[in-house]
Amino acid sequence: MNQATAPLPLRHDWSRSEAEALFALPFADLMFRAQTVHRRFFDPNEVQVSTLLSIKTGTCPEDCKYCPQSVRYDTGLEAEQLMEVERVLESARAARETGSTRFCMGAAWRSPKDRDLGVITAMVRGVKELGMETCMTLGMLEPHQAQALAEAGLDYYNHNIDTSPEFYGEVITTRTFQQRLDTLANVREAGIKVCCGGIVGMGEERNDRVGMLLTLANLPEHPESVPINLLVRVEGTPLAEQEDLDPFEFVRTIAVARILMPASHVRLSAGRESMSDELQSLTFLAGANSIFYGERLLTTPNPACSRDTGLFRRLGIRPAALAVQEDDAVDAAPVRAAAPDTALFYDATRA
Repeated sequence: MNQATAPLPLRHDWSRSEAEALFALPFADLMFRAQTVHRRFFDPNEVQVSTLLSIKTGTCPEDCKYCPQSVRYDTGLEAEQLMEVERVLESARAARETGSTRFCMGAAWRSPKDRDLGVITAMVRGVKELGMETCMTLGMLEPHQAQALAEAGLDYYNHNIDTSPEFYGEVITTRTFQQRLDTLANVREAGIKVCCGGIVGMGEERNDRVGMLLTLANLPEHPESVPINLLVRVEGTPLAEQEDLDPFEFVRTIAVARILMPASHVRLSAGRESMSDELQSLTFLAGANSIFYGERLLTTPNPACSRDTGLFRRLGIRPAALAVQEDDAVDAAPVRAAAPDTALFYDATRA
């Protein structure tokens, strides 16, 4: 097997200097390298589509400065208790009809109470019966809680690290960075796939974006899904007046994520409502291959389905079909399409 067709091992030993060098590449070079890696592992014209529903809204005790659901900030958000299972399944059916293959459910908790696990696991089982993948984001998990979700058939658990370890304390003080890593470890131990990314545009420096991506890329296993959120500035939160992030810096973050974690789905998450079609198109070129579909993303706006489908048509992109079988963990990803000299670009800083 020659170099152009050999499977590429996934690295977990990226150095800061390597990641910094990627961010510093001329834009065209970075895009070329990210796109070349992307084509090695995925169909470049296919995007995985998920829908996210808030199943319990508001009154969260955490102090995340970006979040309108924190009880500490007056954002005008109307709190809602945990939804009934059938209401959740109605939303899941509607999402399935619009083309979503994964249904994600989020609750504004610091961590779930054991008394709520019965309802939560019933939601998971119900959505699974609809033939969809399932994802939950409920805050911090204890090992027995992760195990209960796994036994119910949960496919993914979302728990973002948000930013770099160094900048984390500027955004959140009510839980530690290590507690987030502990939850990820509990999820992995239970055999659930990991959805983990962060938020950019919160006032962090490029060095912090490097640190966030390095933390994810050097985990023992890469997250199967890596959401990259662009800050949505919500009136009443401490970050409401934060300056906009340079759009090209956002695209660079997507591209570096793709190179560092080439077999992961890199998802465009919060912030798409404010993005132009041109910016979103650049992110797909940089290696983004997953989006949240639907007009609400928990409590903030998301593009209308018609806008997304229209953009897909213009770009020749198609929604990905639900995978029949997917390895839970991979040390090497299969080759999707032969591309000359691709191996050189995976180890991009040494090319």
